[in-house]
Amino acid sequence: MAKHQILIVDDSRMVRNVIKGYLTEFDCETIEAGDGQTGLHLAQKNRFDLIITDVEMPGKSGIEMCRELKDDPANRSVPILIISSFDSEEDIHKGFQAGATAYLSKDEVPNQLFSSVESILSKSSFNNSKSILIVDDSAVIRHLVTTELSKVGYRIFTAENGRDGLDKLETLTMPDLIISDIDMPVMNGFEFCEAVKGDERFKSIPFIVMSTNSDRGHMQRMLKRGAQAYLVKPFNMDQLTILVDKMLSDQFVMLLKDRERLDAERQMMLSTITSLVNALEARDSYTKGHSTAVAGIAASLAELSGATEREVRSVLIGGHLHDIGKIGISDSVLLKPDRLTREEFEIIKQHPGIGANILAPIESLADIVPLVHCHHERMDGKGYPNGIKGTKIPLWARITAVADTFHALTSNRPYRTGMKEENALQIIEDVRGTQLCPECVDLFMTWISLDNSKKFKEWDKAGVFA
Repeated sequence: MAKHQILIVDDSRMVRNVIKGYLTEFDCETIEAGDGQTGLHLAQKNRFDLIITDVEMPGKSGIEMCRELKDDPANRSVPILIISSFDSEEDIHKGFQAGATAYLSKDEVPNQLFSSVESILSKSSFNNSKSILIVDDSAVIRHLVTTELSKVGYRIFTAENGRDGLDKLETLTMPDLIISDIDMPVMNGFEFCEAVKGDERFKSIPFIVMSTNSDRGHMQRMLKRGAQAYLVKPFNMDQLTILVDKMLSDQFVMLLKDRERLDAERQMMLSTITSLVNALEARDSYTKGHSTAVAGIAASLAELSGATEREVRSVLIGGHLHDIGKIGISDSVLLKPDRLTREEFEIIKQHPGIGANILAPIESLADIVPLVHCHHERMDGKGYPNGIKGTKIPLWARITAVADTFHALTSNRPYRTGMKEENALQIIEDVRGTQLCPECVDLFMTWISLDNSKKFKEWDKAGVFA
C-alpha cells in the first residue's frame, strides 16, 4: 500500500517539525510549505491525502488557501486540517466555511493531532471508496450537489431524469447511494424509485429524495416506494452532506456487523467441525496424519497454480476436512485391518456424500463442499459418488485427489506397507488423464521436484480451525 502523502503548511519551521514528529507513527511522507501560496502551488502540482495548515501566514492565509483548493475540482476532495492559535467560535466557523475538514488549536496538538489525523484519513478513504448517483433535471442542482459532495471525497455520477438514471445504473459500477428529484420529464422520481426498488440488483441501494414539494402525501408515497429519506428544496447543503454521511456510515456499520456475525457463525461452526475431526482422528490414527499431509500438499499445489490467498486457505481447510464423512462409517468397515469386500467398499464410497451433507448447512464453508464431495471423482467418469468426469469435477477437488492419491500410496496401512516415492510417482503418471487431472498432475510433478526448503511450507496447521 502506498504511503499517505501529507502537506504541512506553516510559516514556523519549529511548528512544522513538531507536527512531523507527531506523524512519525503514520506510514506517511510529508512535504512542507512556509506560506499559503507555496502550499497552494504544491497542492496543485501533487496529489495529497491530507493538508495540515496554519491560518495566519505571510501573503496568502490558510483560510484563503483552503477556499481556493475547495473551488478547484482537482483538489476539492482533499481533506484539510486547520491548526491555529486562533480558536474562537468565529475563527473555527470561518475555517469550516472555507471547507476545512477539522480544526484544532495548537494547544490541542499534543493530545489530539494523532487521533484527528487517523480519523480524517480513515473517513477520507471510506468516502473515496463510495459513489453516488445524482438524478435531477436541473443542471444547477446537479452542479451544486456534485460540488458539495465531492468536497468530502465522494465520487459523483449524474443523470437528467429517471430513465437516464436507470441507464446509468446499467452501465456504471453499482453506486452506494442514489439522490433523486421527483418532478422530472421522461420518468419522474416516483417511477424511478419504483423501478430501482423493484430490481433485485439495485433494491438495496439507499435512496434519498429531494423535492420542492413539501406535501406530506408526497413524502409518504416515496417512503412507501422504498426511499429512506426526504429533503425539501431549498435545503442547506450541509444538511445534505450530513445526511449522506450518516446514511453511508450506517450502511457501513451494518455491513461491519453482518461481517462480524458471519465471522462468529463461522468460528462456531468450525469449532463444531473441529470436534468432529477430533472424534474421527480418535477412531482412526491414520486419518490424522493423512488429512494433514493432504491439506498441506493440496494447498501448496493451489498456491503454485496462482490461486489467491483466500482460495489457498479454503483448499487447506478442505484438505483437512476431505475425509470428514468417514465419521459416518462404522468401525467394522473403517478400521478393518484386511482388504475390504466389494460390499464394504460400497459403504466406504458413501463418505464423500456424508461429508458434503455435514458441511452443506455451513454458509461460510460453501466453497469447500464441492472439494469434499468430489475428491474421489475420476477424469474418465469411473469415480464416486456421482461418476462425473473431466473438468466438470471442481478444480480444488481435482487438486486434492492428486494429493490424496500420493499420500495414500506412500503411507503404511494395516494391510500393506507404503511404496517408495518413485513408484508412487510412476503410478500417478500412469493414471494421468484417466483417474487424475493432467494439469493437476503436472502441478504436482513441479511441486515434488522443488527443494524441500521451498516445497514444504510451514502451513498454520494449528490455526486452520482457529
